Amino acid sequence: MTDGEWAAVRPLLPVPAWLQGRGGQPESYCHRQLLDAARYLVAGGISWRAMPADFPAWDRACAFFRRWREHGLIAEFHDRLRGKVREREDREAEPTAGIIDAQSVRAAATVPAASRGYDGGKKVPGRKRHIVTDTLGLLLAVAVTAANIDDRDAATGLLQGLRMHRDITLVWADGGYTGSLAADRH
Repeated sequence: MTDGEWAAVRPLLPVPAWLQGRGGQPESYCHRQLLDAARYLVAGGISWRAMPADFPAWDRACAFFRRWREHGLIAEFHDRLRGKVREREDREAEPTAGIIDAQSVRAAATVPAASRGYDGGKKVPGRKRHIVTDTLGLLLAVAVTAANIDDRDAATGLLQGLRMHRDITLVWADGGYTGSLAADRH
């Protein structure tokens, strides 16, 4: 992470409890190092145990990431970053419209059969990722299902997850979402 990226990201991070006088103890690594480790892991598609030695110990970086995920801090951090990007584009921080779509992808042989399916329309065996983005293409919600799950069926849960974005009044969708979904939303 460059110094400029860190300067933009640092104020968006949650303040540790010990710094606010709420107990706990200081981290043994700075958050910048831990975020760099997580970014390296995601960019390289490696396992935690394959983390190079110049990053914090893999088990500490993994524990940090898990703790943040379990407490919803990863999602909160993502939402704060999305708000800053939207503001930089002269938009309100919270979106008012979204776009929903799905994409079927082939699953690797290591993906358990119980979580795979066959998308007959696209003739793809594997999984389907369902996403809702804002009009800038920034992620609002995501779900991964077996490929045989209908877009409308997955959209019900995905759209319920959008309730945290109270300002959204419109969601664009393609023809795969017609039918009972539109009737159920009213």
